[in-house]
Amino acid sequence: MAVQSRKWMILIATIWIQAFTGTNFDFSSYSSTFKSVLGISQVQLNYLSVASDMGKAFGWCSGVFLMYSPLWVVMFMAAFFGFFGYALQWLVIKQVISMPYFLVFLLCLVAGCSITWFNTVCFVLCIRNFPTNRALALSLSISFNGVSAALYTLIANAINPEDDTIYLILNALVPLLASCIALIPVLRQPPLQLLSTNTINRDSFIFIMLNVLAVITGLYLLVLNSLSSEALRARTLLLGALILLFLPLCLPGIACDRNWGFRTDSSLDDPNDLELHKELIEKDQNNSLNIEPFSATNKEGFFDKVMEKGRLKMLGEEHSARSLVCQSDFWLYYVAYFCGGTIGLVYSNNLGQIAQSLGYDSKISTVVTLYSSFSFFGRLLSAAPDFLRGKVKFARTGWLAVALVPTPAAFFLLAVSGSEAALHTSTAMIGLSSGFVFSAAVSITSELFGPNSAGINHNILITNIPIGSLLYGLLAALVYDSNVKSSINGNVLQEAMVCMGRDCYMHTFISWGCISLLGLIASFVLFLRTGPAYDDYETNQSRTEVL
Repeated sequence: MAVQSRKWMILIATIWIQAFTGTNFDFSSYSSTFKSVLGISQVQLNYLSVASDMGKAFGWCSGVFLMYSPLWVVMFMAAFFGFFGYALQWLVIKQVISMPYFLVFLLCLVAGCSITWFNTVCFVLCIRNFPTNRALALSLSISFNGVSAALYTLIANAINPEDDTIYLILNALVPLLASCIALIPVLRQPPLQLLSTNTINRDSFIFIMLNVLAVITGLYLLVLNSLSSEALRARTLLLGALILLFLPLCLPGIACDRNWGFRTDSSLDDPNDLELHKELIEKDQNNSLNIEPFSATNKEGFFDKVMEKGRLKMLGEEHSARSLVCQSDFWLYYVAYFCGGTIGLVYSNNLGQIAQSLGYDSKISTVVTLYSSFSFFGRLLSAAPDFLRGKVKFARTGWLAVALVPTPAAFFLLAVSGSEAALHTSTAMIGLSSGFVFSAAVSITSELFGPNSAGINHNILITNIPIGSLLYGLLAALVYDSNVKSSINGNVLQEAMVCMGRDCYMHTFISWGCISLLGLIASFVLFLRTGPAYDDYETNQSRTEVL
């Protein structure tokens, strides 16, 4: 009982860490002020956003560091990176100190590293402590990263609704506080145990309840956040949000007490263990009883050969970093993420200027909260394949392809309409889509390329984020700056050029829409190539249950 309680405390600790360390999502809330204080162009502002995302390129360092250091050390190193990077940026934006642009760039880079290091800590905690329900734990934990912007908006409004610069000092202090709160559960990790069927079923019930509570939390922040413009009201709403974040502490204990009297002496098993799947595959191969491959026909066509060449034969097989980059499926996966999820993140980084250019300056915090909230719901939806397992047999890579459909539609909608309704609808669609990708990607990486290598392999995958941030952001910034002079109200606002009108981003939206279509195609091809491996896994899992 005590061991199970400690396991759930770790999951709740990762929820708290994720909820308060998504500091990159509030960049749009203070980017316009940052641009004005520094007196920089949109291209230069984009480079600062790129620097923050570039920290993810060094995420693999956290995985390597974990090989030689305990988790709590890595967690506090992440907190220190964030404190150092954001606190000095706050001093710059408050004009307490002065720094050249290059040093501000480096500060953004250091702050960006903290986010990835926190993510690695949470991924490892979920994978180690929930081997049976790994995907459910990951999706639930990662989903709360999507509410960070909404929570920071509440905290900022509770302190001073008129001061945009307060986001930077909150970014420095709040993750450090969250790390201190999470320290005890991280230090008291339980030993790994095989679970009875009864315990597995009870865990699934707890996950359902935690997801229901998560949906309530997301709806609370989405619906009521717009009412937080006054400090007193924001403090009341913040108190309610904190209560909702602490409620998960109660659910596992209630569920355990409720089911404790119904324990049975059933045999220990792990129906989701990928090792059983690999053993069955190897046994089938030795007996020459393999299931027919995807393109088994008397006469293979060119398309079938392309689908078969170098595709993954089984799920859960461990891949080193070297073998990973030699896999065709990895690069399809990389392109799908690069042209799908990453482009949604770049959109969120530009939300401040997008809303401002369309004349919705007063709606910036509302739009940022909308993106954050729907990103949260998208992350929660990534658990759908696990809740529907046994009822709907559909590869997780297929869910990824479906999740990427709204992104190009949203960008083309923005290109043809600059209305407030179009902005809100498109932002919600992009947030939902990119949120699903961010959360599902960890489970997909674990399934396709091995759970034990997921820490390093996933950080290799997300190197696409700084690359996409640079390329997509630079494209947007160049189009923006080129339209400043032709803007109807082209003006100088405290030495920073501001573009007004739909033309500021229309060509960018068209380009981003076409790029996201490429990501959708790549994800569909990945689904076709990996579908047979998922089918084999489901078949062998059914055979395992019969045995």
